[in-house]
Amino acid sequence: MSAFSRGGRAAPPPVTYPTAVLHQAAARLLAYPDAELAGQLPLLRAALVSAGTDPAALLLPVVDHLAGAEPPGPAAEYVRTFDFTSRHCLHLTWWTDGDTRRRGAALLRFKEHYRAHGMEPGDDELPDFLPVVLEFSAATRTDGLLREHRPALELLRLALTESGTPYARVLEAVCATLPGASPADRAQARAMARGGPPSEAVGLMPYGHLDLLPVLTE
Repeated sequence: MSAFSRGGRAAPPPVTYPTAVLHQAAARLLAYPDAELAGQLPLLRAALVSAGTDPAALLLPVVDHLAGAEPPGPAAEYVRTFDFTSRHCLHLTWWTDGDTRRRGAALLRFKEHYRAHGMEPGDDELPDFLPVVLEFSAATRTDGLLREHRPALELLRLALTESGTPYARVLEAVCATLPGASPADRAQARAMARGGPPSEAVGLMPYGHLDLLPVLTE
């Protein structure tokens, strides 16, 4: 089910079709693994194979992992991975603003960005939820929000990699679609957060609370 309804014309799409396929697949794989997702796994696999890119290939083991698991295993694994620790937070404004008053304004900015591209976010999830952002990128062929929040994506990737979860491959694939190399460790990710992503990102939100986050402390 789509997180958006169309209302107007979207901006011309700069994102390639294979990247849009990857972002849509990543959006589904990072959502709660319900029966609908289970039924979509063969289609996702076929689409990723058809995309024919190295980042898309990173998602195939995740698809196979979910397809080979018996319920309720995937659901329990998802909850264990994402709901029990803020180190794996899928809400991008948490990384930029934490639980501060600034976060409300940041969430509003996401909604305004969607509407500027002719999309209306639904009410089921907050607009900064990574699967929603990825679906938006796929639907409009724009990756500006992903580029702006590249430090958050990289920090999440590193945290998931350290935990050993297959979901780390999803973040690895998404980051591989963005310009510039991924940081090798948290120190480099922190440097990226201070200096901005390795491409122009107008309106990058501040990462002023980074030192307060457990994921960034040794």
